[in-house]
Amino acid sequence: MPSFEESLKKLESIVEQLEKGDLALEDSLKLFEEGVGLSAACKQELDAAEGKVQMLVKQRDGSLKPEAFLTDKPF
Repeated sequence: MPSFEESLKKLESIVEQLEKGDLALEDSLKLFEEGVGLSAACKQELDAAEGKVQMLVKQRDGSLKPEAFLTDKPF
C-alpha cells in the first residue's frame, strides 16, 4: 500500500494529466477513476490522523488535559 505522500503525488500527477486535456476519453476516465480512489484513500488517512492528533493543555493545577488539535475556533 503506498504512503500518503506517494498517493498525494500520484493524485497531483493525474490532475495535471487531466488538465492538459490531450488524452483519449477512455484514458481520461481511467485516470479519473484512479484519482477518485486515491482521493478517498488520502481523505481516510487524513481523518485517521486528525483523530490521533492532540495537544496537551496544562491546567491551573499542573495536570495535563488532552484537547482536540483542530477546532472551529479562528486563529
